[in-house]
Amino acid sequence: MRAGRRAALSLLAAAALVLGAGACGGRATTHHKPGTSHEQATGSTGRLLTATDGSGHRLRQVDAEGAPGVTLAVRPDSEDGWNVHLSVRNFRFTPDSVGGAALLGRGHARLFLDGHSLARVYGTWFHLPESLLRAAGGGTRLTARLYADDHTAWAVDAAPVQATATLTEGAPATSPTPTPGTTVEISVRDGKVSPAPGRTEIKKGRTVRLRITSDRADTLHVHGYDKEARLPAGRTVTLTFTADRTGLFEVETHESELLLTQLVVR
Repeated sequence: MRAGRRAALSLLAAAALVLGAGACGGRATTHHKPGTSHEQATGSTGRLLTATDGSGHRLRQVDAEGAPGVTLAVRPDSEDGWNVHLSVRNFRFTPDSVGGAALLGRGHARLFLDGHSLARVYGTWFHLPESLLRAAGGGTRLTARLYADDHTAWAVDAAPVQATATLTEGAPATSPTPTPGTTVEISVRDGKVSPAPGRTEIKKGRTVRLRITSDRADTLHVHGYDKEARLPAGRTVTLTFTADRTGLFEVETHESELLLTQLVVR
């Protein structure tokens, strides 16, 4: 009887040793992939605050040293809207991990126009079309904010990590009636045309702007559209019209009879 009880106690002790080996500091271990830390498996980076970024996403605060950072640059696109460039530091875009754990230096960005959400961004470049700006109600203050994969907003000193740029008022991206077009710049000097005459592709309905500079007085003429403009010597003249007809149209000077370019409207 005593031998049986001693055997049972030995078995219990052995079981306790096995269970103890599978614990860490009295807590159950996290079953994650080999080489993956507990922090990576649970997304426990930084400190989750009760405050939000203003759009419903909670702030995830990290130390300033080594924290993600972003700068923002915008420039008008030649055809439509704006080209937006995000320069990031201590951060990389991870579109394949969206919805996963929050890992320091990883995630995505969001764009806001005057506080209104525009788009989620998964890279350093983003084309912001005019249609998206109009749908947002317009505005000039563009903000790029960095987020973790779990959609919390990275923050330092309880402030979101973000950058802001201003869309220039009146530029194509914020114009209520956009008129995307093509500008052709040509100079005439000593009877020579620069750049050499060629063909310029134009999409029907677009605005055409011919900026011509001539070293002698002349007359600019667009065949087919019957558009003309005087060319005072040494001055730059801009002739603007809408390409509402398809075909091949020559642009020339009357007095010197020089071919400046050919407009191909499709």
